[in-house]
Amino acid sequence: MSTLRARGLGKAYRLYRNKWGRLAEWLGASRRHELHWALKDISFDIASGEAVGIIGANGAGKSTLLKMITGTTVPTAGTCETHGRVAALLELGLGFHPEFTGRQNVVMAGHVQGIRIDGNDGLMSSVEAFAEIGDYIDQPVRTYSSGMQVRLAFSVATVVRPDILIVDEALSVGDIYFQQKCYDRIRAFRDAGTTLLFVSHSLATVYSLCSRAMYIENGVLQLDGSPKEVIDLYQARVVARSQKNADALSVVARAATNDADSAAPSAGSLLESPSSAIGTDAELDGAAELPGLATGSYYSQGVAIHSVALFDEAGRATEVFLSDQRLVVEIVVRFDKSIDDPHFGFQVRDPRGQALFMTTTHGLGMNIGSVSPGESRTVRFAFRPLIAPGQYTVTAGVANRGRFDGSFEEALARHQDVASFTVVEPADAKRWAGVINLQPTVEVAPSADPGSARHAAGHH
Repeated sequence: MSTLRARGLGKAYRLYRNKWGRLAEWLGASRRHELHWALKDISFDIASGEAVGIIGANGAGKSTLLKMITGTTVPTAGTCETHGRVAALLELGLGFHPEFTGRQNVVMAGHVQGIRIDGNDGLMSSVEAFAEIGDYIDQPVRTYSSGMQVRLAFSVATVVRPDILIVDEALSVGDIYFQQKCYDRIRAFRDAGTTLLFVSHSLATVYSLCSRAMYIENGVLQLDGSPKEVIDLYQARVVARSQKNADALSVVARAATNDADSAAPSAGSLLESPSSAIGTDAELDGAAELPGLATGSYYSQGVAIHSVALFDEAGRATEVFLSDQRLVVEIVVRFDKSIDDPHFGFQVRDPRGQALFMTTTHGLGMNIGSVSPGESRTVRFAFRPLIAPGQYTVTAGVANRGRFDGSFEEALARHQDVASFTVVEPADAKRWAGVINLQPTVEVAPSADPGSARHAAGHH
């Protein structure tokens, strides 16, 4: 059963050419406005317990969508149905009266949500305990910092588990301790069956909290899918818009297949350098063309990532590596136009799409030199995959003119998840947990008793 259901949802606002237009229409004159659609023809179903991230640039229509779902804004077109109690944290301090105390505002906010919070049922104590604002609970809200307002607003919105929880960027305000506390409560609600709609510019948080994402651009739903492909498409569009020539990059909006395991290896040899090396045209012999590109990949005319392959330290093409064994990523690129300062890079991502590591030849301090039409380059990055056992993918990219901060003036190509590999631990590996193995060393030595040291210090 759908907890949320939208069909053809849209919101339009009237824009008048001058300040008298509205009055003229009201007096019976002809139409003096134009309709601006902040959101247009949005349809989706969200099941109970789903966690859905909504991403997009400022002004894309994300907040407008949430306001229509909560009923604070009436849609111009379409319908939206919700089933169950909705708790929303849309705007910082929305609904709080600045002259009333925090406690008084909690009672009023509870009434709006259909919850009686009077101090006799333990709910007020729960709000106070979670918000952790101390005696400020009995001070006027106008004396609160933005972080304190968020603490109180989130605490009262989630004092009772809702059927639908909607959060719009508000948690970006405040300290990291309280943010983590909020995310822990959100995860607990999600696991208990609460439907989550989460708007955030923190893509890492969308990866962490959400099993699904929607990308809205210019009021239109561009993609509804896994966080991985939705975020990839969003980031690729951001890169494309940053180019001087708006048509310089072609972005893959939805791939026919996202089969990262189908990347074919090309011939190559062991890399001796611990970082990277550049090969020549002769090494193109036997290289295979890459398969269809994944969502969020992009490319430009005159530059082609011809192949990406993985090798072990003996030069054998493989997809399984021991964590203490050298892994070589080989990228072959062909150029049909002149590039004055080309650079190459790769990225390792986990199955959810989160980047664990990325670097480029520019970031590693290499000066490759210009290339001419008809030339090719073979690049090999080598490293030991000191990461948790599991499956990972490799993304490859090409750019031009590196900046001092590590970025580039011109993006040329980026192929998402064009190769995959599995990391396994050696049988004699030392035990550790986490994502990245820092390979720490440890020393233990006798020391003076801390109690004795404090006692001696008290006599000076």
